[in-house]
Amino acid sequence: MPEMNPYLNFPGNTEEAFNLYKSVFGGEFINVQRYSDTPHGPQLPEAERNKIMHMALPISKASVLMGTDLLESMGQTVTVGNNMHIAIETDSKEQADRFFEGLSAGGTVTLKMEKMFWGAYFGMCRDRFGVLWMVSFAY
Repeated sequence: MPEMNPYLNFPGNTEEAFNLYKSVFGGEFINVQRYSDTPHGPQLPEAERNKIMHMALPISKASVLMGTDLLESMGQTVTVGNNMHIAIETDSKEQADRFFEGLSAGGTVTLKMEKMFWGAYFGMCRDRFGVLWMVSFAY
């Protein structure tokens, strides 16, 4: 069964925000990945390399709060409306493609479905109603 989780975008203070969420909800981070850990990390400005590429905090057995820092060097800015995605973890590549095709129909593909360096088949889109989605299948 697919899982849906909130994915939050921050203007460089993801780690600070997630430390607050951890103090509120408890638990331990299950993933902390910095941009310096990515293949393109060395090309980023030094001030952005230590920013959060992906962070995850389980809130319950069924939900995980996730987040990232948007980087100015990549032309990204946080504004109301783009500061949250709904992230769907699918059961198969075929299901990921079906969900992505349906959600992006009449909307905008911001990142086409493709294999990513972190071990997922992943894509992002904005549906025709303006809702931001991340679709993923761990391969």
